[in-house]
Amino acid sequence: MEELKTHVCRIESEPTAHTVAIYAARAELMPFLFEGWMANDITPRGQLMTTIDVENFPSFLEGIMGVNFSRTPFEIFTDSKRVVADSFIVATKVVAKKLNFEGSKKFWNRGISAYVVCDGDAPIFREKVLTMIGGGDSAIEEANFLTKCGSKVYIIHRMNTFRAFKIMLSNALSNPNIEVIWNSIVEEAYGERVLDGLKVKNVATKEVSDLKATGVVFDYWT
Repeated sequence: MEELKTHVCRIESEPTAHTVAIYAARAELMPFLFEGWMANDITPRGQLMTTIDVENFPSFLEGIMGVNFSRTPFEIFTDSKRVVADSFIVATKVVAKKLNFEGSKKFWNRGISAYVVCDGDAPIFREKVLTMIGGGDSAIEEANFLTKCGSKVYIIHRMNTFRAFKIMLSNALSNPNIEVIWNSIVEEAYGERVLDGLKVKNVATKEVSDLKATGVVFDYWT
């Protein structure tokens, strides 16, 4: 088995690792970078690969088959190489928990997203009526962010209270472009080529209403 030695080695699934590798190379540390393949059914680079257009994107190396952290220097194994590294960086990705309702798969990346920073300012969201599903810190913070992108933001929350910090709530609830739909869940997403609207069900009254919105963001992560 071929052995390679380096000052720093990184396992990654997101573009940040490539940035770190570039800076490590600038410091002449000769870094090695290992890329996963189809982890959690997501292609290399993680969730960013499911967005629309990404510019200035670096390439990736072969996958990793094993790591030995029991001693230093660390050992990293593939099917053909053994890398010995003085330091080791692991940058694995998060994966969105996709809500399961009618149309949620059909309109994924066609109006439904879990990536506010990536997709919030995309043309499909820009100056449109948007919705955030969730009630935690991330949902409230990202709803505020979405008001910079869309013309109106609805927060759909299945409960009648939020779990988010009060300062975040204060910012959101005082924002004139945010409206909360309490005690509600999304029953269906509909449209032709892209998302045109949602069927929203009140869990208390069972009443289903129509919400014209061309963008939906989830606040569910694992």
